[in-house]
Amino acid sequence: MSRKYVVVAGNIGAGKSTLVNLLAEHLGFIAYFEPVSENPFLKDFYADMPRWAFQSQLFFLANRADMHRRLSADPHSVVQDRSLYEDAQVFAKNLYQQGIMGEREWRVYQNLYETLAEILPHPSLVIYIRASVPTLQARIARRGRDFEAAIPDSYLEGLNRLYEEWISSFTLAPILTIPGDSLDFVAESRDLQVILRTVRKRLEDNQPYLFPFEM
Repeated sequence: MSRKYVVVAGNIGAGKSTLVNLLAEHLGFIAYFEPVSENPFLKDFYADMPRWAFQSQLFFLANRADMHRRLSADPHSVVQDRSLYEDAQVFAKNLYQQGIMGEREWRVYQNLYETLAEILPHPSLVIYIRASVPTLQARIARRGRDFEAAIPDSYLEGLNRLYEEWISSFTLAPILTIPGDSLDFVAESRDLQVILRTVRKRLEDNQPYLFPFEM
């Protein structure tokens, strides 16, 4: 199989990082995770979100684009935990729709994102983990991160809606949708094997269009 670039997408608690690790382990891919650079605007953003949302999101977009560039230059097959596509079309868009990012700032941000999305190499496959809010909350509770404990259902519901809008209109790469409510690739080895077989087939076939994953 030739070199591949796979993105794993999904809401908070969907299991992206876990699946990235499992794909890297079983397929021999190099895993790329969230950029670790500290956002110098984050403290200001939490103190005054409308004032600093644009700067904060630009920093995240720049870091994600730099990671995209570096993994594109990696000679090995790679799998990425979240992409610049989600940064823009889910998380930044959520700030705009809530009125936290202004209209003018959003247009500038969106124009920059669209340019980057076109000029950077496109993924071979995007794996989208679709999960309901109860499933997300159960997995968030299971991993026990204090700063995630207070995430409200309404916030996850809003992100889920934007994820569905994004994934339904994304045309830069084939999509494989995993039903996260019915498949537990952490606890069930059979579920993981089904996913691995499906991913291998999709990548080897190099199909121009991929239908949603169904059990």
